[in-house]
Amino acid sequence: QVQLVESGGGLVQPGGSLRLSCATSGFIFSTTGLNWHRQAPGKGLEWVATIGIGGGYRSYADSVKDRFTVSRDDAKNIMYLQMNNLRPEDTAVYYCRKGTTKGQGTQVTVSS
Repeated sequence: QVQLVESGGGLVQPGGSLRLSCATSGFIFSTTGLNWHRQAPGKGLEWVATIGIGGGYRSYADSVKDRFTVSRDDAKNIMYLQMNNLRPEDTAVYYCRKGTTKGQGTQVTVSS
């Protein structure tokens, strides 16, 4: 079955960086587009970024554009989210998603 396992979250100061990973199994990774979403405390699920097959298509929410970069390694079946210049409002649980399936999430906390 489809499995998505996020990692790489943590506590970081404003302006800092983190790289999230989404390790996958149970489907043909190289032929699948994937997404990152996040959920802040008390709020709904928010779309963050999408990467298409081969990485040629990438799209970002306005709130993270020019700060976050989504990428994929088809040899390792892993998707990444490089997050730079982090802000307190980026604090959330981050999930990778394939369709309606998502992993357990990884917590990102941005605080001084």
